[in-house]
Amino acid sequence: MKKIFALILTLAMVLSLVACAGVQDGGEDAGSSSESTVIGDSNNDGQIEVGTVDDVEVNTATEHMDSWEACTSGNWEAMFVPTEIADRAIDLADADLTPTAEEKAAMEKEPAYGQKIMYLMSDGCTSGPTIADDLGYFTEAGITAEGVKGTSDVEGLGTGQVTVAVGHLAKMLVPITNGVDLTFVGGGHIGCKSLYVLADSEYNTTADLKGTKISVPNGIGKSDYNITALLLDADGIHYKNDVELVQVSSDACITAMENGEISACLLSDSFAYAMVKEGKLRCVRSLLDADFQSEVCCVVAMNGTYVKENPVHAKKILQAVQKAHSWVRENTEDATTILIEKGWNGGNYDMNVMLNNSMQFGLSQAFTERTVKAYIDDYIRMGLIESMDDPAEVLELAWNPVL
Repeated sequence: MKKIFALILTLAMVLSLVACAGVQDGGEDAGSSSESTVIGDSNNDGQIEVGTVDDVEVNTATEHMDSWEACTSGNWEAMFVPTEIADRAIDLADADLTPTAEEKAAMEKEPAYGQKIMYLMSDGCTSGPTIADDLGYFTEAGITAEGVKGTSDVEGLGTGQVTVAVGHLAKMLVPITNGVDLTFVGGGHIGCKSLYVLADSEYNTTADLKGTKISVPNGIGKSDYNITALLLDADGIHYKNDVELVQVSSDACITAMENGEISACLLSDSFAYAMVKEGKLRCVRSLLDADFQSEVCCVVAMNGTYVKENPVHAKKILQAVQKAHSWVRENTEDATTILIEKGWNGGNYDMNVMLNNSMQFGLSQAFTERTVKAYIDDYIRMGLIESMDDPAEVLELAWNPVL
């Protein structure tokens, strides 16, 4: 039955993706990222959402505060100061990705040799592959790459229409256990999403949210749902027994909170930032809190079959994406300028510099592996993963550290 289900799921994915993969507006073939218009991520994984503004005030902070303390102390920017974690970063900013003679010989023996790889074009914090192409890192690594516009990294990767993408670990892990052909190869970044309430509400902690409805904007079972479940679980609150998670879109959350329909909403920090500054929202829990800064938010994922059949190509692809991530981390101001100019960041420059720095792009393999293992254990314990119960078996499917 599992195999039949997986085949049906894969067929549905193919049909849903064919209409949009590799085609630009106007029907032209997709070109390089520098010549293409990057669409916003409808799965809400990127930073760009309705609501970002250009004239928001941004103050600097030097010491990290967790979300609630930062919000209530008037030092909101302190939440975005990264904590120091020794082995969190991967350092490929200055690496020469040119294939060695040994790598080139191995690549020539792999099925993908001479073929173009497809990466999912995305914006904001999931734009690593797009940046890698724009900066020429795929070419440097001996890879010919082309961007694909689509609405789902899970569908694109699972069907093989997309070779590589960056997206939320929280969203991708469960589909892997249900037969979708994708796997994690590296870590993207930390942070980027938080749980917000109205500034004048009675809710001061996650404990106060018990018995209420909380919005997960991109839907039940998607990244917002699983991230919210993890944030609550960290405080001993069960996502099914203690609260009700419902879908209300990001742009409708404020009205829904004002009407008393929901108590809180998971939002990207870029979307909520200005509303916190103007006294409309408060943050009660965040992936940027100290206990979550030791965990990966978004991962670099690839089609599972591609990785198995083309391990050296997969390694060079990951190197290119991680070189782009490392470059963003080490050159945040220059990177933000490019991201805004290209339309891959939205809103205020200073805000985006601060947020991009907070996410610490380019995570080490060891750091990423620890998170993958921890999330597998949590997902099985919490009931988010239902089709498998052996953590070792899930890890074998979900984690392929090709570097």
